Order: sequence, then structure tokens, then C-alpha cells
Amino acid sequence: MLIKDWMTREPITVEDETSMIKAIHMMKQHRFRRLPVMHQGRLVGIITDRDLKEASPSKATTLDVHELYYLLGELQVKEIMTRHPITVPMEDTVEHAAQVMLENTVSGLPVVDAGGELVGIITQSDVFRAFIHITGVRQGGVQFGLRLEDKPGLIKEVVDLLRQRGARFVSLLSSYATSREGYRDVYIRVKNLPPEEIDAAKAELAARYDLLYARQNQV
Repeated sequence: MLIKDWMTREPITVEDETSMIKAIHMMKQHRFRRLPVMHQGRLVGIITDRDLKEASPSKATTLDVHELYYLLGELQVKEIMTRHPITVPMEDTVEHAAQVMLENTVSGLPVVDAGGELVGIITQSDVFRAFIHITGVRQGGVQFGLRLEDKPGLIKEVVDLLRQRGARFVSLLSSYATSREGYRDVYIRVKNLPPEEIDAAKAELAARYDLLYARQNQV
């Protein structure tokens, strides 16, 4: 999955000399949590709702409302933004974008093209959306979770077993993260199995392999 297929294109941005109060209004208006900051058409920073909250006077301030609005109007985005933000190229994968977000504790990343120009933004919500699509959970059906020995041919055996029962395959994922050495966890989602075939498949899989679960989802 490439970032360019899941990112938000032509994101709303602010100039680095934009006032803090205008940035606050823009985030509230569009329900954004972050805005890329530009200077003469180039990406120079990013500002988040957290940055704005931390820079705002506390509720215990002795400033009156006029002084408060004056302060917010004078403070510019460039004074509180994160400079040189982490970016990802549009041709990179969504999986790598998720890894970068996790490792850097951020929830969104500006996306750039080969020339370094801002072309989009990808957020945790985009990653979740891609994950939902790739797992096929919205198509319903049954997901079988199995712990298989990490050797050639075992996944094909399971696929053939389910295909012989008339299953239509939706997704197949595997992971080593939660399995012990020499094994891997495999997650297969299928459709078109009537209840009696689901029960029979569960019984046969449990007899031949380590069946972790079989979970049926409604569309």
C-alpha cells in the first residue's frame, strides 16, 4: 500500500507568519489536529493542536479578554511550530509511515514528492482506514487465526482445505510478532462458507493445526 493512495492530497496549510489566533480558528473550522507551515511555497514546519494549547495563556491568567486577544494575534505560528518536521515520500508505503509515527510518537506526517514539495499529509486515521481495507473486515465472513510451523507449504495446505469447502478468500496476513520461535501466526479471512462448513472447517483445522480462533463478523 503506497502512501500516495491513502494520504489527504492538497492539505490546508498556513504561512509561517500566520497569527496564532488564526491558526486556532482554522483548526477548529476544519477539525484538524495539525497544519503544515509554509514559507514562500516551501514546507518549513508543522503546528499541532498541542502546540497551540501549550502556547496559549493558562486559565489562571490575569490578562483581560482584550489583552488576551492581542497576545494571540501578535504571536506568529513560526514562533511555536516544530521546525524541520519529519516527512515521508509519497511513493513510500503506509506500513513504513505507521512505523515512523510510532517510533517518533506523532500522529501525522507531511508527505512530499521527489523534489521535496508538499503534496499531502497522512495521519493515524488514514493508517487505520488502510488497515481496515487490507484486512477485509467490512466484507464480513470468517477469520481463522492459526499458529503454523514456519516451513514451506503449510499456508497452502490451509488455503486448499478452505477452498475445497467453497471458501472465497478475502485476505491473508501473517506475523512473527506474537508467535514463538520456528512458528508464525497466520490470519485468513474468507466468505461464502455456510454455517455447517464453518463448523467442519474449524474442526478439521483444529485437528491438523494449532487453531487460535475462528471469529465470524457481520457486515
